[in-house]
Amino acid sequence: MDEMSRRDIPDESQFGDLSDFFRIFGDQTRLRILYVLAKNELCVCDLAKLLGASQSAVSHQLQVLRSHRLVKYRREGKTVFYSLDDGHIFSILDIGIKHLEE
Repeated sequence: MDEMSRRDIPDESQFGDLSDFFRIFGDQTRLRILYVLAKNELCVCDLAKLLGASQSAVSHQLQVLRSHRLVKYRREGKTVFYSLDDGHIFSILDIGIKHLEE
């Protein structure tokens, strides 16, 4: 095994950011939103209907996800459509699900 030095370990602020990032995945509603958005771009009303949640609850969670750059949005007239910010988010979900299935 190669020797590891302190220089090879990310600094505490990076681990703090990583901890905050993974904390976002600790909520079932947010996970369900991310999973659905990995398959389809949807508006709040369709997300709420699909998940059986209120539009205000879904909007709140989308705001949290947006603030952490996990989802992005585009506006079409008065309707706002949400999707995953990038493919990494789906990869993280997929790896987690596969791990649990083993």
